[in-house]
Amino acid sequence: MTETSAGRSGFPPAYLDRVGSSFTDFLGTTAPDLLPGRRTVPTMSVADLAPHATTIVAATFDGGVLMGGDRRATMGNLISSRDIEKVYAADSWSVIGIAGAAGIAIEMVRLYQVELEHYEKIEGMTMSLDGKANRLAAMIRGNLGAAMQGLAVVPLFAGYDLDAAEGVSPGRIFSYDVTGGNYEERGYSSVGSGSLFARNSLKKTWRPGLSADAATRTLVEALYDAADDDSATGGPDTVRRLYPIVYRVDAEGAVRLPDDEVAAIATTIVAERSAADGQG
Repeated sequence: MTETSAGRSGFPPAYLDRVGSSFTDFLGTTAPDLLPGRRTVPTMSVADLAPHATTIVAATFDGGVLMGGDRRATMGNLISSRDIEKVYAADSWSVIGIAGAAGIAIEMVRLYQVELEHYEKIEGMTMSLDGKANRLAAMIRGNLGAAMQGLAVVPLFAGYDLDAAEGVSPGRIFSYDVTGGNYEERGYSSVGSGSLFARNSLKKTWRPGLSADAATRTLVEALYDAADDDSATGGPDTVRRLYPIVYRVDAEGAVRLPDDEVAAIATTIVAERSAADGQG
């Protein structure tokens, strides 16, 4: 590499030019083939050939928001994974849960995490929560071609709004459709194959002003109810010690709850349901 093409620093000129605070835009300029949306789209539906992840639920509480997901991934009529992780910290103040084609979804999450980190380094500040939600919508929109062939990614996004006005709940939830449509939800939401059952559970148990502990119980119970009626959603697995992954986002930032804490809640719910069935 010559000094003319690489510059005195040894990097190509594109790496030295400020193209904005978006890492995705930078990648689109320097290596567009690495973006998921720029790849060749299959000419036939391949939905049953790729693992799919479900179900994700989110709920606000007094002071923040929670998000949780079960651990099962399916491929057609088979269980392709029993311990997949579907909920991730997007940055210090937000979380993202994946539903849909697992491989593409995980890749999108990693790119999104870099996108937020890149913005913070370039701008010297954290992107607003609305800005984060809109950036994710653009990424989903870029996957539309693959989504039309059965490889859809429909995540759930939630975070703590550092700019929330006094008296307004700082915990916010955003849902999406395959075209990148961005919709703010009130109180709670769910996505994935078990979302209908999870939402019905949340509708009965969630209420404004819940404490963090009560909201966590509500979230885990919603996932239990989803697993009870949806074959693609995994319930608590006491043999393998696999329980939902739950993140809490509040004024202290995004924190994954310890497995033992979630396991204790799930065990209590199972015991209560077993006792109720025995009385019936």
